[in-house]
Amino acid sequence: MGRVLEALLSIACRWGAAVVLLAYVATIQAEDNDTLKKYRQSIEPMVEKYCVGCHNAESKKGGIVLEGDDLALLMKNQELWSKSLKMVRAELMPPRGKKRPNVEEKKQLEEWIKFSALGIDPQNIDPGRVTLHRLNRTEYRNTIRDLVGVEFNTTEEFPADDSGHGFDNISDVLTMSPLLLEKYVTAAKTIVQQAVPIQPLVPAEKRIAGRQFIVGEAKPGGSAEGPLNLSYYKAVIARHTAKPTTAGTYQLVYDISAHESYVEGQFDYNKCKVILKADGIALLTQEFVRQGGKNYRWEFDLPWQPGEHELTIELEPLTPQEKQVRSLNLRINSITLRGPLERQHWVRPANYVTWFKQGIPTEARERRIYLTKLLREFAVKAYRRPVDDATVERLVQLAEVIGSKPGQTMEAGVAQAVTVILASPRFLYREEFSVPESTEKYPLLDEHSLASRLSYFLWSSMPDAELLRLASDRQLRMNLSAQIKRLLADKRSNELVRNFSGQWLQIRAIDNANVNAFAVLSKDEVPDPQAQAKRTRFRELNRKPAESLTVAEKKELDEARASFGAGFRRFSQFELNGELRRALRLESEMHFEYLLKNNRSLLELLDCDYAFLNEKLAKQYGIEGVKGDQMRKVTLPHGSPRGGILTQGAILIVTSNPDRTSPVKRGLYLLENILGTPTPPAPPDITTLEEAAALVKGKPPTLRESLQLHRADAKCASCHNRMDPLGLAFENFNALGRWRDKELNQPIEAGGELVTGEVFKNVQELKKILVTHRRMDYYHCVTEKLFIYALGRSLEYGDQQTIDQIVARLEADQGSIQTLITGIIESPAFQRRRQQTASVIPLPASRN
Repeated sequence: MGRVLEALLSIACRWGAAVVLLAYVATIQAEDNDTLKKYRQSIEPMVEKYCVGCHNAESKKGGIVLEGDDLALLMKNQELWSKSLKMVRAELMPPRGKKRPNVEEKKQLEEWIKFSALGIDPQNIDPGRVTLHRLNRTEYRNTIRDLVGVEFNTTEEFPADDSGHGFDNISDVLTMSPLLLEKYVTAAKTIVQQAVPIQPLVPAEKRIAGRQFIVGEAKPGGSAEGPLNLSYYKAVIARHTAKPTTAGTYQLVYDISAHESYVEGQFDYNKCKVILKADGIALLTQEFVRQGGKNYRWEFDLPWQPGEHELTIELEPLTPQEKQVRSLNLRINSITLRGPLERQHWVRPANYVTWFKQGIPTEARERRIYLTKLLREFAVKAYRRPVDDATVERLVQLAEVIGSKPGQTMEAGVAQAVTVILASPRFLYREEFSVPESTEKYPLLDEHSLASRLSYFLWSSMPDAELLRLASDRQLRMNLSAQIKRLLADKRSNELVRNFSGQWLQIRAIDNANVNAFAVLSKDEVPDPQAQAKRTRFRELNRKPAESLTVAEKKELDEARASFGAGFRRFSQFELNGELRRALRLESEMHFEYLLKNNRSLLELLDCDYAFLNEKLAKQYGIEGVKGDQMRKVTLPHGSPRGGILTQGAILIVTSNPDRTSPVKRGLYLLENILGTPTPPAPPDITTLEEAAALVKGKPPTLRESLQLHRADAKCASCHNRMDPLGLAFENFNALGRWRDKELNQPIEAGGELVTGEVFKNVQELKKILVTHRRMDYYHCVTEKLFIYALGRSLEYGDQQTIDQIVARLEADQGSIQTLITGIIESPAFQRRRQQTASVIPLPASRN
């Protein structure tokens, strides 16, 4: 350090600043000396008393050494002290059985770590670093919907967003590749084509959804927008009656696609003939074979008089002798009736008034005023803040140039300008600024930036008109409490439910969870040696080439297939089909939504006497008296082990293996997502559970017995002592989330003891421990998770004081979920930013 100071002094002298630099260096050294003095007086004796016995130069427990000659270097190890604070608070260190600091000592240690080791200034908290935030797929979809009214399928059109710290809205990982930029440009064009009319007058259109056709005696689906599926294998006629009121030329536009279910290695050679008719006259006759999702579009012009005109779609199978393998079908998406096509009958496009109200003026001066106002208002909404005059002028010029070209309209010019706006970085990124002319080290965000943070946190979408109005009037901060309540009451806050709880609690994973119901449920039954022998024999015969089987072996194989088929059918009622997966996901989402909308305690997320069920899910859980498909709040029977997310099927399934439960996954889930004290990754070359189970002779071991053997390895013990008791508490729930009393015909033991000393007999008692003795760990964990989601960044050491202050408010308000949300929004991290020179993102140059 001496050489560095010498060099700095040399440079400073040349500029006449040596005195200033010396004063600065003296201040830094004084602060370091003061920190060292506090450490020696207050903290070092505590460390020697409680910590050095294990974390010394010889033992190095956990790779941590808390002694040495260079105390200054030790004190600057922020990662070490941050972890130490978490471990001491969770009562994981010092370990049970060792001397522990008393309440006053813990408080003294916590304050020294936060305000000395981590360097937090409680009077001027660093809001942390926030990278320029690109809209993720969900935010983009919702913003487009609220901005222009188009439902754009970002899941299909954009690649999946990367995740960081468990969430897909983290600024640092939301990168922009050249491919993604191209997709944004393409998306902007597609969206504008759907949203912005480019002609002032067009032929009238009426869309007839496939489900509005009558098939046989079936009634039409009314105004339903769904398609109509017609099987290749069944003769059918679908009918719909059109009723034009004006004579003229009409155009019928058919949107049809051919589909098939995939069966590996097998083909379906069936064919069908389709005849499209209007008033009994054939418009098209075409044969179809398997087309693999191919789309067809046909247009027909017809002179029609007012009255009823029958449209029919006839399907005739052509190959009744062929085997049906792939379930071929023709999908009638829609038929659009356009007309009359004669120009005197044209009308305004459906959404014309939304964009242009009474139409674009023809006089040049009035038109420019009109376009300037229109494009400024749209750009303000799209960019979520006021727009400079130069940007608006370029947009107006672009619209005028395009609109003045031969064959073009001024509406088309506006559409081109809107496309540029939607492809602009100002739209794709959430640009943030400080309040003007602030001299504070951590200035407040300006109110437009605050409005965006607020709406994207609670809605995953753009600020609405009221937020933008308040921001423009600089009234948002003084009305913040009312706005938080308003945004939470709005249906768009369901995005917070889906996106935050879906990722924090891993509810989303239920949609793709892989579970073998036959294998899972077989483990819950009494082991049958004869059945096992039959399965072994079946696998043996099934592997043989068919031509090598004897007549007796073929008969034996057919009998085995029939026997196993019956077994599979018996278990099929518990398979995770789409309907059950949806109910499982909704159960967890509705629980979180109930707490949010009614400002309930977060503790009810872990333990309560109710659940959200329909008949199918209640049957899966073995709960009587619930009828119908509607999901609703149900009071659970007294003594039920259900109640709270930890015993909900979605969580139990995603924390299991495909063929069995996983106490390790379930225990780790609690440590990571509920208690906030995850274990380090498993070391390499450890013994697997299967290898441990193989050591048991005489009977298949239960998972508890396998884990006991697994923990015998010293490399595994420290982490598994924390994970296993938590995970084993849920062993009464199999990998499908169903209750069971036995595993492999042996009674399940769900009791245990946490590493912090709490003893429980079953899952109900464990949940009580979590909401009482360990609730502060839970409060810290959920606060950290929501803080990361709200800010779109990772935690920094300087956030510790903010987290602690929010947790204190939570404890005072008995875990009120809206207290947590309000605490985050009112925090310096949400309200302020580090001082930096604001740079405006340039609008891409337009190509005329």
